[in-house]
Amino acid sequence: MTRKAALFWPIVVGVVITDFATKQLAVAHLTPPYVPHDVVGHFIRFTLAYNPGAAFSMSLGSASRWGFATLAIVALFALAMLYRAAPSNDVVQAVAIALIAGGALGNLIDRVRSARGVSDFVDIGTAGWRFWTFNAADAAVTGGAVLLAWTLWRHGQHAAPLESADTANISRPPSR
Repeated sequence: MTRKAALFWPIVVGVVITDFATKQLAVAHLTPPYVPHDVVGHFIRFTLAYNPGAAFSMSLGSASRWGFATLAIVALFALAMLYRAAPSNDVVQAVAIALIAGGALGNLIDRVRSARGVSDFVDIGTAGWRFWTFNAADAAVTGGAVLLAWTLWRHGQHAAPLESADTANISRPPSR
């Protein structure tokens, strides 16, 4: 087993289990929905909410549940291809893809299980401004996306220029 696989699979499974467990706890203990429970004053609260749409409450109307489920499956296939293309020693990229895949799977499971939508419960903000309510899967997707963007940018910084010797002479001024 490669180092990439040794990290990837436990992270995916860990994110899915953590997401499922925290959502179950939220549904069991934060009822009724949409009633805030202070954790750290008014800044961090747990508020059970159901999101039938996608991130930031994007909606496809009545097609949201299955439309976003289909998009999640397509994204998982794209992530699988990205994972396969990643170098076997690139553990940072494997971790990033694992976080995104685990989060996507967690929300997909929630979306398929319930017509109410994805269970969200982490509510952060101040009196006049609150961030969108989110869950562990959302946090994993966001963290993984930032990490993946950074690692892909880093790989781009180290890539050799794609130019031949002939075009190199044309594009650069002669040396003196």
